[in-house]
Amino acid sequence: MQPDAQSPPITHLSWGRLEVPGKSFKDAKLYPGGAREWDWRETGTHHVPGIQPADVAELLEHGADVVVLSKGVWERLQVCPETLSMLEQKGVAVEVLQTEAAATRYNELRQTARVGGLFHSTC
Repeated sequence: MQPDAQSPPITHLSWGRLEVPGKSFKDAKLYPGGAREWDWRETGTHHVPGIQPADVAELLEHGADVVVLSKGVWERLQVCPETLSMLEQKGVAVEVLQTEAAATRYNELRQTARVGGLFHSTC
């Protein structure tokens, strides 16, 4: 990862689809210098209890110092309290938002910050 790597812009968001230049995902991990599919099976993530510390660890490994977590279009995805505690302990700013609001905020933050995000494009 390059120290000045910028996070990719979200160019399209609709039910079940999030796009960044050259890639399309259902759920996505975005971070400085890249993006990939967010496969919940890797960490055993479910809507409840929600986003786990292991889900955000990769964003931090890629140098994110601000994290945007989306709760889904209908805000069904929760965030584990341990995840928020971990980010706070590491001094990482975090914003937890409904998916469309999260995408808008992420695109704003990427202009000036090393932002990472987890995006759930459905419920």
